Amino acid sequence: MHVILGATGKIGRTTIAALRKAGAPVRAVLRDPSQAREFSDLGCEIAIADLHDRRALATAMNGARAVQVICPVDIRAEHAQSRMLQLIDSLGEALAAANPQLVLAISDYGAEQSSGTGVTLIFHALETRLRKLPSRLILLRSAEHMENWSRLAKAAAESGRLPSFYHPLTKLLPTVSAFDVGAISAELLLDNSNAKLRIVHAEGPRRYTPNDVAAAIGLLAGRNVVAQPLPETEWRTVLIRAGLSEDYARLLVELYVAHNAGRIDAESDVGEIRRGKIELVDALRPLLGAQR
Repeated sequence: MHVILGATGKIGRTTIAALRKAGAPVRAVLRDPSQAREFSDLGCEIAIADLHDRRALATAMNGARAVQVICPVDIRAEHAQSRMLQLIDSLGEALAAANPQLVLAISDYGAEQSSGTGVTLIFHALETRLRKLPSRLILLRSAEHMENWSRLAKAAAESGRLPSFYHPLTKLLPTVSAFDVGAISAELLLDNSNAKLRIVHAEGPRRYTPNDVAAAIGLLAGRNVVAQPLPETEWRTVLIRAGLSEDYARLLVELYVAHNAGRIDAESDVGEIRRGKIELVDALRPLLGAQR
């Protein structure tokens, strides 16, 4: 039995669809029972549990051969970092109680670093906690999701200007579609490797610069779109205006600083890199409702 947490997200849905296509048994863990029909129709077992409820989580994982875990980020939480650390403790205790043979964790580029990486420190904490388990462990470190550009893409398509937190505008950024991460995760879960620890990095077919992102948006919008560097002094204010909590905005500012300093990348000489198939323009197309 494969137990998938975060079943309703892009990664979880894609992993589940691929596992079921391969005939693998799946139990989808949901917080909201009203979403169960979609997964029942795929032939999944259903478990209802809040990720902060360690007892319910342990029950949901009972009898699992493999568990896919993800640490969802609440961008509006007043104390975002401490809330996510509490969630990691809950996951760790539930996994220790269920004791599956294999745990696959959706992690992040840069998670090997223990300081100065903002939001990515959450994934460092997740990896540290999961390494204490007796289960075999796959750390699937994902590059930044292409879909994250949707926060700025629609406004850029309308204005012709794409503000960028990444400097310089020619900087090649590791990025991947969330759907490719889900597909890669399914491949790893179906693999028969008995390795105690595997570290796998997930990227798209190539890297993109902020200028490339602007060009892709322009192609889909049918107009010229130009990337423009956003001064660091404005980052926090812009993020808070976009609806992020002050704490989460602080974490993102620290992450962008680390990115621009070249600290967020695949860990050198560790693990492997698996590349997805989805190009940036194809990831952005449904987000912009484009037909091009």
